[in-house]
Amino acid sequence: MDFRIGYGYDVHRLLAGEELWIGGIKVPAEFGAVGHSDADVLLHVICDAMLGALSLGDLGKHFPDTDQQFKGIDSKKLLGHTWQLVREKGWQLGNIDTTVCLQKPKLASHIIDMRKVISDVIGCELDLISVKATTTEELGFVGKGEGLSAHAVVLLKKG
Repeated sequence: MDFRIGYGYDVHRLLAGEELWIGGIKVPAEFGAVGHSDADVLLHVICDAMLGALSLGDLGKHFPDTDQQFKGIDSKKLLGHTWQLVREKGWQLGNIDTTVCLQKPKLASHIIDMRKVISDVIGCELDLISVKATTTEELGFVGKGEGLSAHAVVLLKKG
């Protein structure tokens, strides 16, 4: 098979006083995501999608939250390591399509910077990275401002 598709989904709780890292950039907000690492939900789902496409497990398998060396780690490092695993297996990127679900703040003005960070870490063309953002119309934990989530689909091709 010359192509593989992977899917990733992640959720993080929001808390006042924490930093909000999404797509490798710090987004100005009164609250941030809680997690063992920097809690970058977008980079986490991309990692999970890549790992899933190659049946390599998930982010927790490679970077367990019980391991103190990953406490507070910059998720760009996790993405870089994941991408290295993908390349070592002989795969290259077809494209990445993502959606971040967050009621506020609005992310539209940050999307190009997120795409640039991701493409820089992976070493690919910017047009292979899609980042979209949506609210949940004030429904559910995202809509109530209790958390954020993200989805990613990654296409890998042999070679």
